[in-house]
Amino acid sequence: MQLSQYTKEFSYNLKLAYPVILGMLGHTLIGIVDNFMVGNLGSTELAAVSLGNSFIFIGMSLGIGFSTAITPLIAEADAEKDDKKIRTTFHHGLLLCTILGIAIFMMIVLAKPIMSLMNQPAAVVDLATPYIDWVAFSLIPVIIFQGYKQFADGLSQTKYSMYAIYLANVVHIFFNYVLIYGVWGFPKLGILGAALGTVISRIMMVIFMHYLLRSNAHFKRYFKNFSFKEIRKSILKKIINLGLPSAMQMLFEVTLFTAAIWLSGTLGKNSQAANQIALIMASTTFMFAMGLSVTAMIRLSYLKGANDFKKLIVTARSIFLLAILLETVFALIFVVFHNYLPHLFLNMTDATQGIDNEEIILIASKLLIVAAVFQISDGIQVVVLGALRGLQDVKIPMYITFVAYWVIGFPISYYLGKHTDLKATGIWIGLLAGLSAAALFLYIRFARLTKKLLLENEN
Repeated sequence: MQLSQYTKEFSYNLKLAYPVILGMLGHTLIGIVDNFMVGNLGSTELAAVSLGNSFIFIGMSLGIGFSTAITPLIAEADAEKDDKKIRTTFHHGLLLCTILGIAIFMMIVLAKPIMSLMNQPAAVVDLATPYIDWVAFSLIPVIIFQGYKQFADGLSQTKYSMYAIYLANVVHIFFNYVLIYGVWGFPKLGILGAALGTVISRIMMVIFMHYLLRSNAHFKRYFKNFSFKEIRKSILKKIINLGLPSAMQMLFEVTLFTAAIWLSGTLGKNSQAANQIALIMASTTFMFAMGLSVTAMIRLSYLKGANDFKKLIVTARSIFLLAILLETVFALIFVVFHNYLPHLFLNMTDATQGIDNEEIILIASKLLIVAAVFQISDGIQVVVLGALRGLQDVKIPMYITFVAYWVIGFPISYYLGKHTDLKATGIWIGLLAGLSAAALFLYIRFARLTKKLLLENEN
């Protein structure tokens, strides 16, 4: 096959992917703003936000993972030109996202006592407790928003969620500023102000998204006649059967990275700081692969609905190739600038931090070399996972991700990090092993599945 067959798909793939990438960076911006503004209050407050967000992050990954079930069903119905099926899937998906948001909120609130078992300072736990209550509540609007987002994504309209996220960021910055520091007549609430700023901005995000879609001529017809009488057990079951394994896939990866943070913490504060720097860099570039993963899910769902399996395979390969090219560019940047990038995250003018900074830079620069390689593995596994979700194949990939991350990746991370001189670098070699195993096995699964679908379609 000629390379031009794949490269001619690049422009449309990027057109779908860039709003998703920018939207995800917008979600990340909410966390950055919280850390920046709370950081000015002191290290205890910052530690409390960090601890609280580790709980929230796990809950959010479950909600986002589950909601991805909506996109392939909507895209498939769109290819079939079945408006009734699109509307029904949207309504059922939104109902399930609302129920799941409430359930995750309650689950996180009930899980708070775990903090006391994590050997965290009492002052940090005291501050984190009310913070978690409010930010956990904000997951309800976040997961409802995901219902709207996945619906719009399924119709190849990826820009609307990006608009809503950036409007929410403006609201977030305003309320964070006035409620944390108590300006313009607002009460000075400190860390609680950051939590309330997040809640208000996320509620506004749902309102913005609802208004943007409802007032659009293309979407308006899907908003009519919502009724609980129309809710069907069979459709709920179909979404749950796709959503639950997708939620578990995301959970396995997120908990692996969370475990890496905790493991780094046991090696000392400088290892943890270096781990955080490398993780921020890797997470930022991962957004690009994540955008292409959503593109793969949208395009392959549509082509599956249209029964065009030859085009489906070409489209998938073009997205895989684009992801590899992008991540290779990022990998080269990491390799070339691995000694300089950590400086961006440290206060190099503070003489009292000199010795610590030297050690953090030394560790972080090594981690960035490993991260350069795992960029490519991470990029491949996430786009292939998106492609498999587009084909509504989620159960086998769920088992693959569990084995790759927790049977292969984590034991290597634990052994090399705790029992060899590699320490933090060893933890990241384990992450690399897990992600590479996932990339390889998921691609084999995709190749076998598409070959089978193509043969069935030709017969």
